[in-house]
Amino acid sequence: MFKRYVLLLLWAGILAGTNAQAEIPDSSLVIKKTTDFKINGEGNAANWSTAKAFEITVQKGPNQAAPGKQFTTKVKILYSEKGLYFLFDCTDKKLTTTIMEDYGLLFKEDVVEVFLWPDTTVPIYLEYELSPLDYELPIIIANIKGKTEGWKAWHYTDRNRVQHATSAQGGQKKSMASVEGWKAEFFIPYALMSPMVTSAPKSGTKWRGNFYRIDYDAKTAYYSWQKTGGSFHEFSKFGTLIFE
Repeated sequence: MFKRYVLLLLWAGILAGTNAQAEIPDSSLVIKKTTDFKINGEGNAANWSTAKAFEITVQKGPNQAAPGKQFTTKVKILYSEKGLYFLFDCTDKKLTTTIMEDYGLLFKEDVVEVFLWPDTTVPIYLEYELSPLDYELPIIIANIKGKTEGWKAWHYTDRNRVQHATSAQGGQKKSMASVEGWKAEFFIPYALMSPMVTSAPKSGTKWRGNFYRIDYDAKTAYYSWQKTGGSFHEFSKFGTLIFE
C-alpha cells in the first residue's frame, strides 16, 4: 500500500512538472520585468527587445452585424518597480482624429485603450486611452451591475501622471493625415491606481485586464485581446496578466 502511495506521488510530480512547462493559454499573458527607461513614441528603447509582441484582432462592436476591416495591431508590455510600460504598433491608412484635448471623448475617434483590474474583489478598474495625436483619457471605472461611471484622478501630478508619446509612420502626425501606421507608447505608474495597487507586483502576482483599439476608417473596427460581447467593459471576460 505504501509503495503504491509513493508511486502515486511520483506520478503526480511528473504531471505537475509537465503542466508547469506547458504553454500559457491564450487567455493569459506573462509580463517581463524591466528597469525604467524613457519613452519617445517610437518604441525603440533597447528594453523592448525583451518583450514578446502579441496581436489584438477585430471583434464585433456595439450594434455591429460583422467586424470591421482589420489592420495588423501589435502590443508589447513590460513592468518595473514603478509601473507598467505599453507599446501599441498600429497599421493604418488615415489618422481619423480631430480631438485636441485631454479627457475628450477619444473613443469616438482612432484610439488605443488599456483596461487594468488589479483587485478583482471589487468591480473597479483603470481605463486608459491614448489618441494618435497624443491626447489622453485616464479614468477609474466603477462598474456596478453593468452600470459604469468614470472618475478622473483628483491630484494628477508628476507623482502619478502617465508618461505618453505617439508617432506616425509613412505620413505626418496630424488630423486626418494619410499614413502607413502609428505607434502609442506610455508608462502607467502604480501610483495612479492607488489604493487598488499599493506596491509593485511581486513575481507570480496576477491581475486581470484587456487591451483594445478602435479604428474609424471606412467602417469602424473594434479590436481586442480577449473578445467581449460588444462592450469593452465586460470585465468578467478580461484575460489574466501574470507578472514574471
